[in-house]
Amino acid sequence: MAALLDLAQLRTFVAIADCGGFGRAASVLRTSQPTVSQHVRALERVVGRPLVERDGRTTRFTPAGEVLLAEARRLLAVHDEAMGRLGVERAPTLTFGATEQAADRLLPDLLGELRRGFPKLNVLFRLDRTTELLEAARRGALDLAMIVGAVPGGTAVEVGALPLCWLAAPGWAPPPRGDEIPLVAFQEPCGLRRQAVRALEDAGWLVQVTAEATNFGGVLAAARAGLGVALIPAPEDALPGLAGVARLPDQGAVPVHLAAREGLRPDVQEAASAVLRRFFAARELTAA
Repeated sequence: MAALLDLAQLRTFVAIADCGGFGRAASVLRTSQPTVSQHVRALERVVGRPLVERDGRTTRFTPAGEVLLAEARRLLAVHDEAMGRLGVERAPTLTFGATEQAADRLLPDLLGELRRGFPKLNVLFRLDRTTELLEAARRGALDLAMIVGAVPGGTAVEVGALPLCWLAAPGWAPPPRGDEIPLVAFQEPCGLRRQAVRALEDAGWLVQVTAEATNFGGVLAAARAGLGVALIPAPEDALPGLAGVARLPDQGAVPVHLAAREGLRPDVQEAASAVLRRFFAARELTAA
């Protein structure tokens, strides 16, 4: 029996081209890099020629690989169209990353907005820290990432803003200036932590980090327990068990950016940006 081209292996091959490498393709396909390599080797056995070759630290398609890539795109397009006509079309998934700060009050409403904006896509959320989300988008493991704070390199667009508030357990009050002030913060690296320390020191306090956490829930739990004050990107009344703290330096608002993975269709990023801008504008959470 003649050898046949496997559709799953062809999808992997196209993903290598679209994502810019084996590692990024593995992240997008949610599989391992060895599996991606196995798929390529299997296709090479069918075709009988090498399909990719090393070029320094990168890989590139051979002439046979370029031919197969074009044929793979045509085969997959015909297959997907046929599945759609048969009524078994599977909606593609839009993977959307967000920081945990956004989870409590923003994500339920935001999910509805994204579903209305992308009715033909499944929206899958991933919650993580800013640094992890940016790395996932860079690797292609996320389609879009909503980042609270600045994004290095100018690779993201601003879509809104969140107020920065000093929050602590109800009844907590800061000590006199010149004394140590207990701070609850995220573990480094964290730009918000550095901003809080700088603001308090500039205002005359000696900062003592009394609790740190790797996630948003841990920071909130420590602040609710009375271990110190935390600088949080959320309205004062957004988080039960915490209250705004007066007499601390106003920190204004922090911008919210939308970052996209390399190779994402520009119209998808533009549509998502428009959805988020409307979302933040409706809640008056726009940058000043």
